[in-house]
Amino acid sequence: MALEDKKLPPELKADERVASAIRPRLADGLLSCPAAFAVAEELACPPIAVGQTADALGIRLTLCQLGLFGYPGHAKGWQAAGVAELPVPAGLEQALREERDEGGSIGCLELWRLAERHGVSRIHVGYLADRLGIKIRPCQLGAF
Repeated sequence: MALEDKKLPPELKADERVASAIRPRLADGLLSCPAAFAVAEELACPPIAVGQTADALGIRLTLCQLGLFGYPGHAKGWQAAGVAELPVPAGLEQALREERDEGGSIGCLELWRLAERHGVSRIHVGYLADRLGIKIRPCQLGAF
């Protein structure tokens, strides 16, 4: 979901400590997903706090590590990364199906864990989930 499409609560305020850590990491006014997670780690705060502060400041997120958004010229990041041609580790597709909730969704964090467990990139797991028709939500940063 694009920032301009979000319904932000009127009481949402930027956390100035987080905002101060975000500003030097902006590239062309955008905050990449990896940079947002670096802020969260540096400040020992939950990633959602970084995403909410970015929202409050009107800063768009880019370069989703699962390949879902923020890749100029490509609808999805995996198109640019060429992950469609990569081999799928044994058991990964079944693990994706098993991790889905009753509504057919799987969270960003669960996908990161599956990527690590199966020795593939996060963007590869994002691609496979999409190919299997699995909805990915929620985002750890609150992007969707």
